[in-house]
Amino acid sequence: MRFQLESFNRISDKLRHEIEEIGTIITFEKHEAPFDFDDTLRYFFIFLSGKVKFFQMDFHSGKEQVIYLMTRGDMYDTVVLLDNRPHDLMSEVLESGEALRLPIGKVREWMYQYPAFGEVILRYIASQVRHVEELAADLTLLDTKERLLKLIVESIEKSRRTGVNVLENLSHAEIANLIGTVRHVVDRHIKQLKADGILEAGRRKLSLKNMEKLQEQLDTFL
Repeated sequence: MRFQLESFNRISDKLRHEIEEIGTIITFEKHEAPFDFDDTLRYFFIFLSGKVKFFQMDFHSGKEQVIYLMTRGDMYDTVVLLDNRPHDLMSEVLESGEALRLPIGKVREWMYQYPAFGEVILRYIASQVRHVEELAADLTLLDTKERLLKLIVESIEKSRRTGVNVLENLSHAEIANLIGTVRHVVDRHIKQLKADGILEAGRRKLSLKNMEKLQEQLDTFL
């Protein structure tokens, strides 16, 4: 197994060899619910491909809120990595893929033993903290159209950096779960954005038609 991931380019050859010796590649299929809290107490996962959502659900209403949408380069579970306590998030595979599974205790050792590796992990944790802060603020301060516009822009920016389009193949219901609303609201907003000449939308695919118009709309809100 060769461990080649852009964010870990600066780690030493010695550590890379250890990761390749100890790590196991696991596969996950669409609609599975892997990565439960028992797994995350023992293992740390680095995603190599695919798409997995981690979410909370109100079982009375059926409403859910996606906390993380993970793709190539993402890591789970950094909360357990830091405090060694169960982290009760639900998961569902949206797109089949692979992850590198590592013993979580070993990952903790490597963070201290190899500073370059520890820096990658800590920077990633910081990005997750910022993401959760922004999510909380957006749900409180922005309306659903503003949240959708912001999500589209962030998706475009991530696609340019990593080559991964996080919104590709997502249903309108899943997009709604990302921004804390329901499918018919997203349907309405996307229909309007198409009418405004900003988006082209097909089945499970959104493509940007006019970035300048999209940014203009976003600037009026933020």
